[in-house]
Amino acid sequence: MQDNSNTNKRKIIHIDMDAFYASVEQRDFPEYRGKPVAVGGSPTGRGVVATASYEARKFGVRSAMSSRKAMQLCPQIIFVYPRFDAYKAVSQHIRSIFERYTDLIEPLSLDEAFLDVSQDKLGIGSAIEIALQIKKAIQDELHLTASAGISTNKFVAKIASDINKPNGLTFIGPSKIEAFVNELPVEKFFGVGKVTAEKMRSMQLFTGADLRKLSEAELVKHFGKTGHFYYKIVRGIDDREVQPHRETKSLGAEDTFQYDLETIDEMNKELDKIAVIVCRRLEKKKLKGRTITLKIKYSDFTQITRNTSLLRPVNDLDTISDIAKDLLQKVDIQGKTIRLLGISLANFGEPESRQKKTRDPDQLALFD
Repeated sequence: MQDNSNTNKRKIIHIDMDAFYASVEQRDFPEYRGKPVAVGGSPTGRGVVATASYEARKFGVRSAMSSRKAMQLCPQIIFVYPRFDAYKAVSQHIRSIFERYTDLIEPLSLDEAFLDVSQDKLGIGSAIEIALQIKKAIQDELHLTASAGISTNKFVAKIASDINKPNGLTFIGPSKIEAFVNELPVEKFFGVGKVTAEKMRSMQLFTGADLRKLSEAELVKHFGKTGHFYYKIVRGIDDREVQPHRETKSLGAEDTFQYDLETIDEMNKELDKIAVIVCRRLEKKKLKGRTITLKIKYSDFTQITRNTSLLRPVNDLDTISDIAKDLLQKVDIQGKTIRLLGISLANFGEPESRQKKTRDPDQLALFD
């Protein structure tokens, strides 16, 4: 295996809370304990599952699964409406636990984060001991469990955290990385979704060891520029640093409706509500965006997006709501009903200086 001395000196921990939303609900409401719980979705069959408790997972219920499918697999499942304020409060407490050991913390979501403890604040020196202390603090202070993966790079640490869930701890040291990556199914690699995985299997590529047989040029030929990443990662090379201040790339909100929307009036009213949530989130993060995207999911689960780019960044409610409605007007929904709408903003900051000064600053550039 190719050695990277800088990477091998790093001590990276990936902490992943166990069935986070569902575990918070079971902690706070004793009547849910020991029972199959799904946060998100509904008994009407609308919506999707955000998180399933381990009792529900035994029946095959998974996140992003439709409520209807979840009920087919587990008729006794209990659907719980999400309480994001509660989850955020718990997440902030978890963050304060991390900060006792390091300032190099990269949150990936409310329930998982990377920590670089190469130089920990308390001088403990052992990443395994730090992970054990963090897990114990989460258990003692929040009555929740977390799983930890520990290695010299982010990729291996993240995969390792999933091995012994729930309440697991897995350490993959430098001498074990090559064997570990060789045995990984291709589906576990970053960027490998269903389509790419199917393509790999059709090429008789099933594991990291199989991918490693291909040259970098061959990987790029078959999988585009991501092939460069595959070439490195199957050799255990991941130079990415833990980024405490990751730049926000996009921000938005969406809603799955209890009943399919049939009229433009209904859709516009829902877009107004969603725009309010988006604006609050933008205000909280002090962000303005130039690209506004409308997401539409039809009743048959097909999905489209349409977006607009402005020359000036915005975060005001009227503009965001009006543009979302304008994008909706440009979509042919004749004879179709809609189960989900979403609005998101991206392209934060000022526009490129090379924009033509002769253009009207409020002019829109439309593209699909």
